[in-house]
Amino acid sequence: MRLLLRFASFVALTAAVLAGTVDSIQSVAASEPVLTPLAEGIALLGPDALNWVQSLQRTDAGPAIWLTALHWVFMQPAFAVFLVIALLLWMAGYKKKPAAGRFAA
Repeated sequence: MRLLLRFASFVALTAAVLAGTVDSIQSVAASEPVLTPLAEGIALLGPDALNWVQSLQRTDAGPAIWLTALHWVFMQPAFAVFLVIALLLWMAGYKKKPAAGRFAA
């Protein structure tokens, strides 16, 4: 299980680096900071991904707090969202060292 969590963390970290690289290139080209929101980044993947994002943002998709939180996450920069996901997955897959040490009985 830890292997899968670490691999998913690696994939999320790779996505964060790619999103950050794209934002950096666009920022240099525009001579001003450009931060692509997560919703726009997902929409660039194709019409199916765009339909998925829009279906999550429908008013009948769940309680109002869920829609508010989801809308807030989709408006954040894509690289930051992927970095947080990578950190959470890595923390979930982290193996703690034994408290007593290696020579404990």
